Amino acid sequence: MAQERTYTGVMGSIQRLNTALEANSADLPHLEGARQRLAALLTQTQENAKTQAALTASKQETSKQLRTLVVESQRVANAVRALLKEHYGLRSEKLAEFGLQPFRGRIRKAKPAAPGAPPPPAPPPAAPPQDQP
Repeated sequence: MAQERTYTGVMGSIQRLNTALEANSADLPHLEGARQRLAALLTQTQENAKTQAALTASKQETSKQLRTLVVESQRVANAVRALLKEHYGLRSEKLAEFGLQPFRGRIRKAKPAAPGAPPPPAPPPAAPPQDQP
């Protein structure tokens, strides 16, 4: 007989063993203490399995609520950030206190040369080092 590996399979196997022990308790009086212990453990295990199933459902519902709350919180936080920028101004360094980047201007790139214009002068070549005696 193959050995069970899943919780359900193991618990079914133990349940069948416990049922057979109860049915033959008159023939096996020396195993009565072990049978009672097995029955108690089986009952505890079944209760824990039920609790786990209930918690799994509760966890799924809580996860769904958490996702909804996070999205709503992000939307409110974005609105508050916009209001802070409006209140203090885009360039205020006070925004850094709230984790926002104040606007400090942008760095402009050099304009490309117009077509047909002469290229900018090349820098002079570096003088070779002279050996001193």
